[in-house]
Amino acid sequence: MSDNFSLMIHGGSGALAHIRREGSEADFMESLHRILEGGREVLAKNGSALDAVEYCAIALENDRLYNAGHGSVLNEYGEVEMDAAIMDGQDLAAGAVAGITNIKNPIGLARRVLAKSEHVMLIGKGAMEFAKLWDVEVMTDDYFVVDARIRQWREAQKAGGMMLDHEDAEPQHKFGTIGAVARDAQGHLAAATSTGGIVNKRWGRVGDSPIVGAGVFADNTTCAVSATGYGEQFQRTVLCKMISDFIYFKGMDAGEAATAGIEYLVEKVQGLGGVIVIDRHGRCATGHSTSGMIYGLIERGGESICRLS
Repeated sequence: MSDNFSLMIHGGSGALAHIRREGSEADFMESLHRILEGGREVLAKNGSALDAVEYCAIALENDRLYNAGHGSVLNEYGEVEMDAAIMDGQDLAAGAVAGITNIKNPIGLARRVLAKSEHVMLIGKGAMEFAKLWDVEVMTDDYFVVDARIRQWREAQKAGGMMLDHEDAEPQHKFGTIGAVARDAQGHLAAATSTGGIVNKRWGRVGDSPIVGAGVFADNTTCAVSATGYGEQFQRTVLCKMISDFIYFKGMDAGEAATAGIEYLVEKVQGLGGVIVIDRHGRCATGHSTSGMIYGLIERGGESICRLS
């Protein structure tokens, strides 16, 4: 057994007032704590950082509280269309999927792409064919479509536009993109990000979540990062790689790099969102430009800390 590891997870960034008003804060806190402790068990038994982030991301995808997997938002056709990516800091290996449907755990399919494909990203029908090849679990539409998401989709259609599932004038019942980052007992880093995208999204839109360097990044020499927010802004700033570069070129730690990254996001594109970061020394940090963020952490084997802040 080892406690020389760190783990972070997030459930999106945005306005938190409605969670407290509706009395659902306890649900999020219980969920975060349960998933963190499951991830701790993986790492404490000398599991890899890659295994830990996949475990946590799957658990988050399975929880209808979050905009990924089971609780994903609906696109313009009233369908669930998901993206995910996972990255190994040891060798920069990565796997990503985009525009997929009916896959119970997109992050598991992304892990298969990393391990079994010569490619980094598979999309749409091709990704679904690859999933069949490896017997990846699929679910019917009714597994994914939950009542709160239907109401949210109807509000977006009525308003005539797309909505981020984080920071809207009208209180939302769910939060956004999920992610996990980890440093294992051997010092290896990994990161994972998964999402259902934005409400009422159109034209085959793909955000930052499956894009290496934008919504996810891991490198043993610097850090592991997972992002959440307006994907287009994270793509344009390549924010997760930018945070890694702050550590690599400027010698920052996780906290300094997370802060610098969010400042860059706001300065360049007035970006809305947040990040979780673990650096190569196992130090944990968050940063966000939204009014709040849902996350939890275990730093260097310590107690689980869960926050809606």
